[in-house]
Amino acid sequence: MSTPRNDRPRKNDLPERAGGARTAAGPPAAARSSAPPKQQIGRYRRWYSTLHPSLQLIGLQLWMPLFFIVGFCLCYVFAFHAPHPHDVPVALVGSDPSFVAAVQKALPGEFVFHTYDSLAAAKRDVLAGSMAVAYDPSANTFFKASAHQFQVANLVPATLTAVLTGIGVATPQVTELAALPARDEYGTVPMYVMLAWCIGGYMVAMFIGIMGGPLRHRTRMTVIVVGGLVISVITNTLAGPVVGAISGHFVPLVLIAWGWIVAIGLAVNGLSYFVGRFIAAPAMICFVFLSMPSSGGAYPKWFMPEPFAWLNHVVVGSSMVDMIKHEVYGVGPGPARGLITMACYAAAGLVLMYFGKQWWERRRIRAILTGRTTMFQDANTANREFLGRERDAELERHGLTSTATGTLQVVRDDGWEDDRAGGDVFTGGRDGLENDPLDRGR
Repeated sequence: MSTPRNDRPRKNDLPERAGGARTAAGPPAAARSSAPPKQQIGRYRRWYSTLHPSLQLIGLQLWMPLFFIVGFCLCYVFAFHAPHPHDVPVALVGSDPSFVAAVQKALPGEFVFHTYDSLAAAKRDVLAGSMAVAYDPSANTFFKASAHQFQVANLVPATLTAVLTGIGVATPQVTELAALPARDEYGTVPMYVMLAWCIGGYMVAMFIGIMGGPLRHRTRMTVIVVGGLVISVITNTLAGPVVGAISGHFVPLVLIAWGWIVAIGLAVNGLSYFVGRFIAAPAMICFVFLSMPSSGGAYPKWFMPEPFAWLNHVVVGSSMVDMIKHEVYGVGPGPARGLITMACYAAAGLVLMYFGKQWWERRRIRAILTGRTTMFQDANTANREFLGRERDAELERHGLTSTATGTLQVVRDDGWEDDRAGGDVFTGGRDGLENDPLDRGR
């Protein structure tokens, strides 16, 4: 085997050192012999390193179920345990002071009336989602759009009807402006399709962040773009032709989903440089735990407590649900708001990627130079060494031994089994699941 020739000058672009010419002899002897300072390890970490390596790895991942418990309680249970209307906008065609006064007295703070001169304009805003319902006192009729928000379309007219009958007005009629199809009786399809897109987007980027730290930006982005297209096609195929929850609109929904998955993937990918293997926590907080209650898919923002009502303006879920409803049912705001939100998340991800990669590389070099490790790295190293010893012991029990090149050699042909080779697939060997390596030779 050849040896490197250090006496030859290297061809590189390094500048000459100040005070003298560059030499090929390498750094001074003092620099070559210096070693990084020994890492200071606390008492708890020393004790933890004495546990079984597999137990160490399990313990270091138990933050995930704890995080799920806290996230579900603080977001889902808190947001949905008692939805109550507040500041619900109602389009009032013309004027009806007695009705408005009765509502404000019976239901203070729950409804806000907006006066309209045109019934057509009131209907347009109901379909766009900016108004919950419209009421025309001259015709004693409510106008609703169930396709935009099923809960609002049923709860608000019923609540206001009780007030009207209480002041002596006849029971008003209810006119449907946009009915839900039979395949989506309660209007939940857009919410769950949105959730599938969000989970697919952040999981692709999450695994890239956990296992693809050294990859270049273009490689990471290629995986996100290609993976996003695959997930988009699969989810829309399952929701549409397979399940039948959505009829038609396949190509537009694929493009919408693709754009959102890529935007979410870029944002999570950028965050992964800063949080490492804990990327699942901020990803799920942003795109699942906060996005789901704030999306307006289950209940509108007028029924959600703070901060979920305010987050409706910024979370991806609200824009995604609105784009789905507008494409499939023709209700809700146009695609402009969704496209702007999508572009903002993608741009934020690109900025985080640009600065995060540099920060991650500096931190990695610093850890190498100082010899600093984490508890997870130590547990992985210990587990790898443990599995290697277990592998050698298991080979020896079966009369085999491994060589330096990774091949196997037979120790002897017969009489090689010992008592620990017995047992069954459930309890392992007769000495238990974690046999000590054999301490005797063959």
